[in-house]
Amino acid sequence: MADERFHISEWYGHPFEQLGDWDRVRLARHKVGVAAMPKADQLRLAALEKNAAAGPLAAKDAARLDALRAKLALQQEHELPCPFKVNTPHPTCSKPGGVCSIRPYTEESGVVRPVDGKRGRVRALCPWRFHQDGTAFDKIGEHLLADPKPRRSGEVGFLESTGNLDSDAGEDVGRIDMILVKSNSAAGAPMEWVAVEVQAVYFSGKKMGIEFDHLTETQGKFSMAREKRRPDYRSSGVKRLMPQLLTKVPTLRRWGKKMAVVVDAPFFDSMGKMERVSDVSNADIVWCLVDFVDDGDGGPFKLKVVEQFFTTLESATLGLTGGVPVSQGEFEKRIRAKSAT
Repeated sequence: MADERFHISEWYGHPFEQLGDWDRVRLARHKVGVAAMPKADQLRLAALEKNAAAGPLAAKDAARLDALRAKLALQQEHELPCPFKVNTPHPTCSKPGGVCSIRPYTEESGVVRPVDGKRGRVRALCPWRFHQDGTAFDKIGEHLLADPKPRRSGEVGFLESTGNLDSDAGEDVGRIDMILVKSNSAAGAPMEWVAVEVQAVYFSGKKMGIEFDHLTETQGKFSMAREKRRPDYRSSGVKRLMPQLLTKVPTLRRWGKKMAVVVDAPFFDSMGKMERVSDVSNADIVWCLVDFVDDGDGGPFKLKVVEQFFTTLESATLGLTGGVPVSQGEFEKRIRAKSAT
């Protein structure tokens, strides 16, 4: 069997295979965040620009606006854009290394190519990858709100601290990634909305910087990865996503609201079996499964929603756990085996 290794699929939004050699060198040398504006500055800039459009600013605010515009110019000069960020005024990449996604490659007779079939599908490493063109959010809005263009509100505070050593009472300690609000309701109608969580996958293995160094040394030659890595679905699913669902879905369920979860299809396929409910009215969670398809135009792969899967919270928890308990007798047999060594 030919050797398979996961390597970069998309890098700063560009398909890795289709980059020129010197473009790979340039991206390998790029350092993210050198001139990035803090989020607070971005929000302040947006507010000042809005005020300036409405009328003259006070001298202090005008000076602040000039300073922030200079920071923005510096960011745009030194940072690389992210093509997947939507509804943000300054869409630069903030992910160290800039790797959007990975996929498995194989090498035969010196020729490196992506693995065929389902195993070769792209695995998103960055949550922003799922925001491309708002496609997934619009599809969720269409199916759950009967609105193909819902309004979006990102990172809405959901949990407040009761006050402890590290946070004040009332301070946000947990947010929902995205809230979609029905925009085509009749005047005076109650607000209709759905919560959305987005989950990319982490990878396990040696740092990606090893590949960047190799690309620089080989003048950007396209080749197999130097080190073995793999998507770490256990950390991404059990340790990160499952606590989010267990914390948020019970409250949403009491409110009569749904949680949509956007993941790529390989992430979902990596989990254990979930019991599917036939109608969304009986579901707590709507899994929105996406794939990333190369349409041959040389740009980023296109995000496509390939399936929606309805489950209860309890079934999702079992699926994320990805296994079933052994019998008590088998477990005690394993204890005795451990004790004997």
